[in-house]
Amino acid sequence: MLRIAIVGAGTSGLLLTLMLQRQGHRVSLFERSSAPRAEGCGILLVAAGVQAVLEAGVPGLVENLIAAGQKVQTFHIRNLVGRSINSSPAEQRPGEPPGLLIHRSAILKTLWQEVDPDLFHGNCAVANCHQDETGVSVQFSDGRSWQGDLLIGADGIFSQVAMAVAPERHLNYLGDRVWRGVVADDHFCTNGDFFVYARGRGIYANFFDLGRDEQGIAQTHWGFFNEEDLPAERSEQRRLLQEPVPPGALAKLAADAADLIASTPATRVIANWSFDLDPLPRLAMGRIGLIGDAAHAMSSSQARGMTAGLEDALVMARALASFPTDPCAALGAYQTERLPVVHKYQNQSREVSNRVGRSRRPQWQHQAPSSAP
Repeated sequence: MLRIAIVGAGTSGLLLTLMLQRQGHRVSLFERSSAPRAEGCGILLVAAGVQAVLEAGVPGLVENLIAAGQKVQTFHIRNLVGRSINSSPAEQRPGEPPGLLIHRSAILKTLWQEVDPDLFHGNCAVANCHQDETGVSVQFSDGRSWQGDLLIGADGIFSQVAMAVAPERHLNYLGDRVWRGVVADDHFCTNGDFFVYARGRGIYANFFDLGRDEQGIAQTHWGFFNEEDLPAERSEQRRLLQEPVPPGALAKLAADAADLIASTPATRVIANWSFDLDPLPRLAMGRIGLIGDAAHAMSSSQARGMTAGLEDALVMARALASFPTDPCAALGAYQTERLPVVHKYQNQSREVSNRVGRSRRPQWQHQAPSSAP
């Protein structure tokens, strides 16, 4: 079978690794971190994402995933002072799995439990890659290398593999500095609630119930989005990501919501600048393909980012099952199916992002953000 390298041990890379190892391919999973990923906060994994995991066909996998999360029950829209604008029950169509409110680490752990640990190679930052008619090779920054038949970049928004597929690829700043955290809470968010505080005066926030952790402690995820310019200097970008939410911005939020954010230990808060990608003209080139955020990073406005990556992995695995000895044909079939779908997701996400109160359209800043490798 094919010798396949997957770069990036996030959710899409893990699901693809799992499916390809079950098909019998010789898979190597490379990750720039020293150990399997476990970072992040909470996420709304919509029903289509759960369905992609179900269709991967791994016995017990989707059941374990659902058990690790909380079914979303009700969406609440509030203004910044906390008054209700609208509430609606989460829809679940007959025969569909539920949408989940779940910690990213729980998704990663669920997938890791099914992957052969011998496939994982840590501390592998891609330096460059090369392909010809006989195969593809990857060189890592520590001097190690790999040669094989097919290379898949699942290495996120700052993908190094993507440059071999779409060198014109660039990031688009969406206009927000974003903080996300997880805090112990058994009263603000309960019973599968998802709260959105509508944007006004440059900020918005969301909160949702994560259920109980392994110690039985009820958890709430929150996100706080503050509209501001991206500093030109990387050192200033990095410095600002170490700061807590500005008190003046937090004061615009309803007091109970602001108090919950302020009570979160600093060790349970992460911050970043919000970016998406312009739609790429291709998802594959020769023997190199892209999945997940490497291919189509988008804003969180439609909750489609992780779901799209899981769908990519499913379609990629099916294409390789159809062309088990022809990686170029498999990538061609993958691209034909996925390119119009992810372009639609990206355009919808950016349209909503531009509509929810930002005072200016996103503009590309001609330098890498501070969280780039």
